[in-house]
Amino acid sequence: MTVLAKWIERASRITGYFSAALMLLSVFVVCHMVFVRAVLGESSIWQTEFVKFALISATFLGAPYILLTRGHVNVDLLPLMLPHRWRLPLAVVATLLGLSFCALFFYSSLHWWWESWSLGLTTPSIWRARLWIPYLSVPVGMGLLCLQYGVDLWALLTNRTSPFGMAPDAHAMTAEEGA
Repeated sequence: MTVLAKWIERASRITGYFSAALMLLSVFVVCHMVFVRAVLGESSIWQTEFVKFALISATFLGAPYILLTRGHVNVDLLPLMLPHRWRLPLAVVATLLGLSFCALFFYSSLHWWWESWSLGLTTPSIWRARLWIPYLSVPVGMGLLCLQYGVDLWALLTNRTSPFGMAPDAHAMTAEEGA
């Protein structure tokens, strides 16, 4: 499993870097759009749609990297209040809930993407962007996020990582400390 886990982590990093590149590219496209509109006095055709699709794609493709690096918003109140022996079951339940949600999202997005691919759907704008291209980021991102959750669950169950990234000696809050 460690070889598979390393490959999944590598894929999460690659999609994270690609996500960052999409965000940076979006900034340049917005600057180009402003220049074309304000300086040249021309209308923009593709820039607005490109930026929307790129930022949405960056969100889905960057999610596995965020989970890998623990960059998401995390409220540690309950794990800090619990004794160490209860942190592992809580972390397993939280991971399973996240995995279940992402698996459902992944499954639903496959139909959505396939429909746009098979029907050749495009945007209604002059640019007529093929929708399967940006839609592909949803099942790819969610699928990889499911795999990253699986790696996290495996690491928790095999004691390769501590629950919530907390050291076992991090003490639980007592009633006096909480007040």
